[in-house]
Amino acid sequence: MSACVRTRATDSDTNRTKRVHQPHSPPPPAHRRFRIAGADVSASVAVFLIALPLSLGIALATGAPLQAGLVAAAAGGLVAGLLGGCPLQVSGPAAGLTVVTADLIHRYGWRTTCAVTVLAGLAQLALGCLRVARAALAVSPAIVHGMLAGIGVTIAVAQLHIVLGGTPQSSVLANLRALPAQLADLHPADVAMSVLTLALLLLWPRVPGRLGRLMRKIPAALVAVTGATLTASFAGLSLAKVDLPSWSSHALAGLPEGPVLGIAAAVLTTTLVCSVQSLLGAVAVDKLVAGQPGLSARVGRSDLNRELLGQGAANIVSGALGGLPVAGVAVRSSANVQAGAVSRNSTMLHGVLVVIAALLMVPVLELIPLASLAALVMAVGIQMVSLHHIRTVTRHREVLVYAVTTLGVVFLGVLEGVLLGVTVAVAVALSRLAHTRITHDEQEGVHHVHVRGQLTFLAVPRLSRTLHLVPQGAHVVVELDGSFMDHAAYESLQDWQNAHTARGGSAELTGRRTGVRVAEPGRTGGEATPADTATGATSEARTGTPTASTASTACRCHPWTPWRNHHCEHPRSAPPSDPTPESTDRPAPGTAPGTATPSGTGTNTHPGPGGHQLARGISAFQRNTAPLVRSELARLAREGQQPSQLFLTCADSRLVTSMITSSGPGDLFVVRNVGNLVPPPGEESGDDSVAAAIEYAVDVLRVRSITVCGHSGCGAMQALLNSAPDCLDSEPGSARTPLKRWLRHGLPSLERMADDGRPWARLATRAPADAVEQLCLTNVVQQLEHLRGHESVAQALREGALELQGMYFHVGEAQAYLLSGESGEGEDELFTDVGAVDMSA
Repeated sequence: MSACVRTRATDSDTNRTKRVHQPHSPPPPAHRRFRIAGADVSASVAVFLIALPLSLGIALATGAPLQAGLVAAAAGGLVAGLLGGCPLQVSGPAAGLTVVTADLIHRYGWRTTCAVTVLAGLAQLALGCLRVARAALAVSPAIVHGMLAGIGVTIAVAQLHIVLGGTPQSSVLANLRALPAQLADLHPADVAMSVLTLALLLLWPRVPGRLGRLMRKIPAALVAVTGATLTASFAGLSLAKVDLPSWSSHALAGLPEGPVLGIAAAVLTTTLVCSVQSLLGAVAVDKLVAGQPGLSARVGRSDLNRELLGQGAANIVSGALGGLPVAGVAVRSSANVQAGAVSRNSTMLHGVLVVIAALLMVPVLELIPLASLAALVMAVGIQMVSLHHIRTVTRHREVLVYAVTTLGVVFLGVLEGVLLGVTVAVAVALSRLAHTRITHDEQEGVHHVHVRGQLTFLAVPRLSRTLHLVPQGAHVVVELDGSFMDHAAYESLQDWQNAHTARGGSAELTGRRTGVRVAEPGRTGGEATPADTATGATSEARTGTPTASTASTACRCHPWTPWRNHHCEHPRSAPPSDPTPESTDRPAPGTAPGTATPSGTGTNTHPGPGGHQLARGISAFQRNTAPLVRSELARLAREGQQPSQLFLTCADSRLVTSMITSSGPGDLFVVRNVGNLVPPPGEESGDDSVAAAIEYAVDVLRVRSITVCGHSGCGAMQALLNSAPDCLDSEPGSARTPLKRWLRHGLPSLERMADDGRPWARLATRAPADAVEQLCLTNVVQQLEHLRGHESVAQALREGALELQGMYFHVGEAQAYLLSGESGEGEDELFTDVGAVDMSA
């Protein structure tokens, strides 16, 4: 490092170790079980405040004794929390089970319903022992979301009657038929409390500014029910309220009474809904935990089979004690993670608080209006019909499966609706497998045959008819846009290709993936292996007529990733000034004059290696990628860009932002410059281009976050270290080159690193490798500080509409690190690594 910048002693391993030393180890194992983190205590209180009104509301919606909701919440918290495989998932009575439970109570009575719950728990234990948890997640998401949407519609329609002051009927159709009469006989007090509850639910989370952030620490559900309760009490309104009989008269489970087939179907339905909802909830919690790197290292990924065992045990206990069926609850689980829970202790403590409330808070709970609870549950039911899920299934062309499942659940029942959805999903899959679209067109003398879909024996007659439309001696490009080709289709295509070539024509077979495979020695030009074609990989024409693909041996890499295609070694034996026949753009024999050359240039010029690479990449995009993204890009062109994040990073060619963030068109608003620098506002030598991009992203595009991303081996940071004396000794504006003038914006990062009064930015897993890496980390933190100086950013931060994130990408390790804490505002400037999370479930 330059002598003009005062730095800390980098050769002192002892001092450096002290700076990055992790906190003290936990107490010995014998005492660890008695320690409860403060974060778990606060999270358990937050979850309890959400669970209490929802448990009572769901019990009301099912027609069960209201105590049953509290029993289920306690059993879910204590038993599933202790034994389950997802430590941060909160279990209890779930809205998704409301319809199933209400139907059971209506048909068989409460005691038999409790017995069904116990039997469903035993079935879950058996499934967990068989380790089939992941197999249960093989159900199409369209069916699961359709099932939840149907349950949500059923809940909302039923609770609407209680909101209006009436009593719900036994089915959706009956409730719809009775709705006109109910509207004619409104109860003003019930309607008023319901409207107040819904208004508080809707408006409470939307209070802006600092006050809103403080208010949102109190759950909206608790505020809504408390507000309605206090209003009803102070106003002296006469309306139905919660009635909790003595626990001594609480009904427990009895022997199941009813037809064997009916009871078996009830157990199957309860097991299915409880298991699928709990397992999906565990996967969702894993995704939430993965977004917090420090938490993911401590909690780990869920054990789905153990989670199934824990849910089964909780259902056995809940049913035996007269409680509702138990499942993982998404609302409570997400609140648990967001409240800062770090272990399963928060879930168990929430169960303890429910028990205390059920025993000591009965007089307070009996002040709650039933209409308020009904409005709360009705809102939950409406939220189960997710517009996001509808857009997702529409994008994946599964809206038919979703709609059939939803309508089946609403009008036939949960089990019948799910079976109907599975049937339609299988039929749709078979239809897509059998449906293949084959088209033929001619462009500038070249015939194009497009095959869309899977190429099986069912499509062979149509494929043969289309191929025979191609005249003899013509050049043909056959585009196979599918992932499967069976043997019959392969033989038909191969026979036609050989016959067409024998008559003087040329054929080129392309697939969804790009790349070039050179014909193996000893094989004739017309030979191709089934693997070349049936796998969907590109198989450029193996014909006797050489094309540019087979004539040139310059590109031999395989297309394992799109960006790898351009990293090919070109032959160096022939200099550009003396091109060989293989390196020119001479049309291949059989190619019509005036048509585009295989390299994609379509001209008679002789571009250098870079031009060939660019043309080849563009050609691959137009042929393979453009058809797949054209509809999405057309939508973005119509609707305009709506990115969620401003991503400010270095101009280094090794940083592919879409690759390391798994983003696509319209996701990121990207600003790149040398060194990922953010010039402070108001400087004489400031840079308006970066400031303008920040202002446009925050004020116009309304991005929700800004990420500053540095990387290892940054040439700008190395240049900053090397040129620091010149930069420090020069007056503003007197730097000799544009690079030195630009690097002046990085001097605060150097000063920050040299300041003994500040902690060093560091990696959680290791010490920085050298001074350059230390400066790269420090620079990210410093540029975040510069960002806060921009007025538009500061205003958005004050309103709570924006968050800042720091990121560091190590190129050699292909490892991303995120800055922990509030965007680097804390004392501990720690970059934690982001681990890979299995999203297959």
